[in-house]
Amino acid sequence: MRFKLTLTVRKQTFGNVLPINYQYEQSAVIYRTLSQASKEYADWLHENGFRIESGKNFKLFTYSPLKIFKRHIPKEKDRIHILSDTVEWQISFLPEQSTEKFIQGLFANQVFEIGDKQSTVQFQVQQVEVLPAPVFTESMNFETMSPMCLSVKREDGSAEYISPEDTRAKDAVLSGLLSRYESFYGKPFPSAFDFDFKVLEPIHSKKITIKANTPAQTEVKGYKCRFTLKAPVELMKIMYESGIGQECSQGFGCVRERKN
Repeated sequence: MRFKLTLTVRKQTFGNVLPINYQYEQSAVIYRTLSQASKEYADWLHENGFRIESGKNFKLFTYSPLKIFKRHIPKEKDRIHILSDTVEWQISFLPEQSTEKFIQGLFANQVFEIGDKQSTVQFQVQQVEVLPAPVFTESMNFETMSPMCLSVKREDGSAEYISPEDTRAKDAVLSGLLSRYESFYGKPFPSAFDFDFKVLEPIHSKKITIKANTPAQTEVKGYKCRFTLKAPVELMKIMYESGIGQECSQGFGCVRERKN
């Protein structure tokens, strides 16, 4: 289930300057908001079939960058000056049962900050709107809203980030979808099926800094592109609602349908 949050930019509090790398801070806002309703959150997980007794963190969500209607990026290119009074933010959760009421109630009128030690912007949730899902079929076209992150394991166990045009990308996408299916339903996908993943046009790479200006700072390489996917409807829905590739709960792999 996907939500569009309309956010008022409270420029009078800390200003209107946002770091160019802010998607990790978006993730922190989501986790912090969910944790504020611990009992309701636990009930929600239980209703949606998660075994919360295991202590496993719930990460079946993804989100878009902020849609800033008017902005300015100085020559240094490490800051964004928000010139519009409102921005939009899409957050997508895989669970369905009770999700609409829970999320709308949890995020309504929330006030939060996104930024770093140098600059921070305060936002207030003005509206929470449920977005209609596409009509899912076994062959669909999509485009990334946030960069797609794909990785494979090297022999030493470390991660190698790969392009969606890499010959190994198809298997990486499939592996991620099957893992999410098993995590959500508690069992492997039940049958064999036709699967395909193809990039539709030239891609654009983008390096994202996670936990910028901290000892844990890392760089992740993602890719913006359009692609076609052939898969069972159940996996198509999981991909749309929780993202494609890896690091989706860190703001990678959020997509929207692109019709021909």
